[in-house]
Amino acid sequence: MAEQTIDVRPIAGSLGAEILGAELADNFTNQVYDEIHQAFLDYQVLFIRDQKLTPPQQAAFARRFGPLNDYPFVKGLDEAPEIIEIIKEPHETKNFGGVWHSDTTYLETPPLGTALYALEVPSTGGDTMFANMYEAYDTLSDGMKHLIDQLTGVSSAALRRTGGRAAGMDYKSGMTATNLDKADEITAEHPVVRTHPETGRKALYVNSAHTVSFVGMTAAESKPLIDYLITHAVRPEFTCRFRWEVGTLAIWDNRCVQHFAINDYHGERRRVHRATITGDRPH
Repeated sequence: MAEQTIDVRPIAGSLGAEILGAELADNFTNQVYDEIHQAFLDYQVLFIRDQKLTPPQQAAFARRFGPLNDYPFVKGLDEAPEIIEIIKEPHETKNFGGVWHSDTTYLETPPLGTALYALEVPSTGGDTMFANMYEAYDTLSDGMKHLIDQLTGVSSAALRRTGGRAAGMDYKSGMTATNLDKADEITAEHPVVRTHPETGRKALYVNSAHTVSFVGMTAAESKPLIDYLITHAVRPEFTCRFRWEVGTLAIWDNRCVQHFAINDYHGERRRVHRATITGDRPH
């Protein structure tokens, strides 16, 4: 068996690990990728500090996990169209992703994962929290599992439940918005419990940003159960919290993880680059 080439250090009891010894800008070996990928499956979200990545290099790293897809509401960078730049300026009060969610579950094939790279961070604040949807499902009662195993959720890009605009912000700061007028039309139906295609584990697959109802039920009928599930899903013992530094890249498994970008750094600037990795239709 080949000697381990990276160091994997868990950061919390439920999920999350830091990776040491990997230089993502390099054309690293298949063995290094295999070790990172296994850690990705084991810990659901990985944090790799002290990287120096151009947008094409970030895209190349993310592409090792699978083809990249375009985000429907923001134009990508010229030098790497699959990368979007997310900025919150000091005068702004809303942030991007400031609600518990899985990325773009309103698409027919939501992303496998997301790779986020920090270019500018506030002096304090701006952390991101992550929650383990395997544990959220596993800790439900047998009766609740039996009920939700049979349900299909409806996700919408319009963020009706949170009162926000598509993707949760106003697209200022030079972010080029597209298709905002079509947000109400972008919906998808997915099982409330999805089976991870690589690990075979079941994960809860509803979120506060995008899940608006269950198929065959009205929004009013669906709301009490959705509210219970989204509250249960982010219990503290299912979460980890990560403090960003310039040069940190995080990559998380959208199939079994939710995340929340904490908006506690008004008056300071935060700038990150995001790539999303094409997934498959949830089952």
